[in-house]
Amino acid sequence: MIDVADPYDCLKCPLLDCPGLRPLDEKQRAYMNGIKQGERRFERGDPLVHEDEDVRHLYSVLEGVLIRYRTLEDGRRQIVNFMFPGDLVGLQGAFDEPSSHSVEALIPSRLCHFKRSDFVHLIKDNPQLGYDVTWLAAKEETALEGHIVSLGQRSAKERVVFLAVWLLDRALATCVAHDGNALSIPVTQSQIADMLGLSLVHTNRTIRALDKEGLVEWNAREIRVPDMGKASEYANFDRSRKGHRPYI
Repeated sequence: MIDVADPYDCLKCPLLDCPGLRPLDEKQRAYMNGIKQGERRFERGDPLVHEDEDVRHLYSVLEGVLIRYRTLEDGRRQIVNFMFPGDLVGLQGAFDEPSSHSVEALIPSRLCHFKRSDFVHLIKDNPQLGYDVTWLAAKEETALEGHIVSLGQRSAKERVVFLAVWLLDRALATCVAHDGNALSIPVTQSQIADMLGLSLVHTNRTIRALDKEGLVEWNAREIRVPDMGKASEYANFDRSRKGHRPYI
């Protein structure tokens, strides 16, 4: 973790032009700039939140992608979700309890950080921003529902396709990916297995089968979905509902 010496002014937030994010108005950005504590950089693998620790800050993702996960006593890990620009880190759990999960950077990431205590005043002073915080929490639950359905009902192929389309859809909306339906991100097969509840061998076979069928091309450095419409239909992923997400 490195504190950024020259943080962005919230009035010139780099997320303003992301197609899937709803920009704050000037007054809201000025308020956030007033309570912002600074920015921090995290390299791949750097921890942001540790399970069972008291978290004193909330973070808003400016750049990069992070993973949220829980670890069992024997070392097994379940990846719960991926976090993209505009997502609020530290919101997932009661404010007055230790964190129930860990968060680490999947790729080099940059985040704004705020005091948790300031969000009590934010909700009181700016009802719309308070609503947006609630919306983000609800949206996180919706995403988890999709992943739970994958674990419980989808076949291995459907799980992998759903995850690939979901990741690429989020990446396109938040300026992490741009052209060619490709996302340059080092998600290992072991991490895919952790997310989807599959064995490493089964994950490898499934990815190779999907590559042959032209649905998903997934290697150590990139995810590519040649036909998003076809893949979305295969995994029953509804892109038509996607709107502009607020961010803090």
